[in-house]
Amino acid sequence: MLSLTEKEVEHIAAQLLKGMVCFYQIDKKKIHQMPDDEDYFNYDLTEEEEDILDEIDAEPDNFAEFTKMEQAQEHQVMQDFIDRKVKERNLAEELVNSLTKPKSMTAFKFLIDESKYKSEWNEYRKDKYTDWVKEQVDSFNYAED
Repeated sequence: MLSLTEKEVEHIAAQLLKGMVCFYQIDKKKIHQMPDDEDYFNYDLTEEEEDILDEIDAEPDNFAEFTKMEQAQEHQVMQDFIDRKVKERNLAEELVNSLTKPKSMTAFKFLIDESKYKSEWNEYRKDKYTDWVKEQVDSFNYAED
């Protein structure tokens, strides 16, 4: 059964928010992170990262993988934030409208960063990612049963 401390959960959540993918090595209770290849497809892995991937290939049951949210989940988090936290109707409408744009994440971030909600958004998103990591732990444990 996989069990993480609150500090480990927060560390993994922070790494996912930075665009990393994390692997938790169960026997050594160690977190490995590396760039998510979807975001960094031209990134050359370091020798250490190559070794970790080789270990994962050789012993996949000894690693739990943690990935970022899917785009639809990210959109839902943004929509929930707008619904629950943004009081100014004009800003709320602009934010909702930004979610319909092709580069919705960028448009949303631009508007939020220019508003008084920037730090509240960052905290809200971090909390949602912490919950997301805990869901992945539960899913990992359920799959093991």
